[in-house]
Amino acid sequence: MNPLNLKTKLSIDSSVTKAKNLCDRFTAKDLDTIGNHVWEGYDRDVKSRQHWVNRMEAGMDLAMQIQKEKNFPWPGASNVIFPLVTIASLQFSARSYENIIQGDEVVKYRRIGEDKTGLIKARADRISKHMSWQVLEEDESWEEQHDRLLINLSIVGTAFVKTSYSSKLGYVTDELVMARDFVIDYWAKSVETASRKTQIIPLYRNEIYERCKSQVFRDVLTEEWYVSPMVPVDTNPQQDNRQGLDLPPVDFDTPLRCLEQHCLFDFDQDGYSEPYIVIIEERSRKVLRIVARWFEDSDIDRTDSGEIIRIRATEYFTKFSFIPAADGGIYDTGFGVLLGPLNEGVNTGINQLFDAGTMITSNGGFLGRGAKIRGGVYTFAPWEWKRVDSTGDDLRKSLVPFPVREPSNVLFQLIGLLIEYTDRIAGTQDQMVGKNPGQNTPAETSRNTLEQGMQVYSVIFKRVWRSFKQEFKKRHKLNGRFLPVRQAFGDKDDFIRREDYQSSPDQVVPVADPRITSRAMQIAKASTVRQAAAEVPGYDRPKVERRWLRAMQEEGIDDIYPGPENVPPLPNPKMQIEEAKLKGKQMDLDFERQKLVATLQTERGEVQARIAKLRAETLVLIHGIKTAETEARLQTFEAIVEALETHNNMLNNSIQTLSGLAAGGESGTSPGTGVGQVADATRNSSPAPAPA
Repeated sequence: MNPLNLKTKLSIDSSVTKAKNLCDRFTAKDLDTIGNHVWEGYDRDVKSRQHWVNRMEAGMDLAMQIQKEKNFPWPGASNVIFPLVTIASLQFSARSYENIIQGDEVVKYRRIGEDKTGLIKARADRISKHMSWQVLEEDESWEEQHDRLLINLSIVGTAFVKTSYSSKLGYVTDELVMARDFVIDYWAKSVETASRKTQIIPLYRNEIYERCKSQVFRDVLTEEWYVSPMVPVDTNPQQDNRQGLDLPPVDFDTPLRCLEQHCLFDFDQDGYSEPYIVIIEERSRKVLRIVARWFEDSDIDRTDSGEIIRIRATEYFTKFSFIPAADGGIYDTGFGVLLGPLNEGVNTGINQLFDAGTMITSNGGFLGRGAKIRGGVYTFAPWEWKRVDSTGDDLRKSLVPFPVREPSNVLFQLIGLLIEYTDRIAGTQDQMVGKNPGQNTPAETSRNTLEQGMQVYSVIFKRVWRSFKQEFKKRHKLNGRFLPVRQAFGDKDDFIRREDYQSSPDQVVPVADPRITSRAMQIAKASTVRQAAAEVPGYDRPKVERRWLRAMQEEGIDDIYPGPENVPPLPNPKMQIEEAKLKGKQMDLDFERQKLVATLQTERGEVQARIAKLRAETLVLIHGIKTAETEARLQTFEAIVEALETHNNMLNNSIQTLSGLAAGGESGTSPGTGVGQVADATRNSSPAPAPA
């Protein structure tokens, strides 16, 4: 079976599977036939989706507030674009982006089955951390691409992501492909089962040169279409209108439009069409590359005689769906199409109100022949008078203004009705956009109303979540093929092995919960589970706590909550009780010690006063008459003073000892030692006798 009448017949073997480019196996005439066949299939698919393209472009104009030239009812009439589609798309993008990108965790790998050794959990944790690191750190454009995807998806209704391994970068990449740049038959059942799908890729000549020199593309550097500048194909004038651009000038730096078509060809002429990727240049239809769309020979199922039964083709594209098309088409519906007619009706009503206001505030009418005034347009300024040749009565009779009515209140109410139903479809009611529902609205009523309003977003978010899952599965498969045997990543000496990805990709899912479409719902759910875990045994408390911290969007969760296994154990309660008792006894002893010190200080003061008094009396005797009796009294005074000073020194030593115990009691002085000895010594020391 050879419908293209190719002279070349390929034999499907390992050389075809591993070849970087199969163009050198075909004759020049065969390549021209293949190029024309690819372009004709692309052209048929473009025509099949033309009706959708027209609706998509009209919706995009509404979302981007594009004003087109308007000459009715007069040139320069009101041309307001009411932002209904814009508000709806911004609201969806804000809610979905926050739920998908949750800190540094985007992807998780689920565990299924018994795991007594903990190896399954360890592998799942490594895959989760590595894939999250891939999309947030390694592939720097991933987050930006998907941010753009979410806002474009809400307007257009369909977007595509191409997941592939980049040999130039050395890692798996995800590329956003807008629906306008991905051409597929409108009535195809799915992206996976479509026999033909074409991505439009603009390439500069330098990029084509690099691919030719690396033998990825056929060498076309000397062909006429490559060496001469070409006029770009104007396939999307609406896009130029939105961006405010004219067609670029014709020069050598104008990018060339290439078509990368994932299609089926029966190159071995056995009746079964094999999957290939063919890249052509659009205007010249010249083939640049032909490569097999399967990775290994194991992807080919054969009979015992070697005949091909089936080839499991590699799928690169993931479709993101907003609202499925009601007519069953492959391109789905977005707010741009869904709200377009209502938005156009609101625009018409508002512009009519503005035009009616313009007619009322503008002077105009009929001028009769009785008014002797020169023709032309008259302008007036404050405190200005115009001289005319007519009398006032003739002037009043000759000037008849246009019969203009005030703007219709019914029209204004009709505009409000259209906006109300548009908000119902888009789920952008007052509470949904952050407007206060009223001071007297019960909290439960407000929550229920908000939850019902989120139902539209909940269903859409579920579809987006499902598409993210398919995208991550493709990344998982490519990691299993192209990842190094062992790779370190991150900042904490984390590592991943290629064998970790020799597991089922079906367990890879986004971290985001598809049933939750707001941060408030996420916090409420995590708080409820946390409260239940505190009251009912059997929960994994550390996981519950970390989930709650993630819902609170806390950074550095491992630092805030390292887990019970990384925290020192609490002291023994019995030891704590004994320590409390000892501390109480120590406090009692400290009180007695302080009381004894105060008594000794009082006694020391009295002793020092007696010493001072005796010294004064001694001085009086010395200055008096020295007799034998005086000498005896002086000796007695000296003995008493000496005894008092000895007693005073003893008191000072006792006070210092007690003060030292108070200062060092916490450093190891055992209760019941030292204090009693000092007290006993103090009691045993009798005061000196009073002077005679």
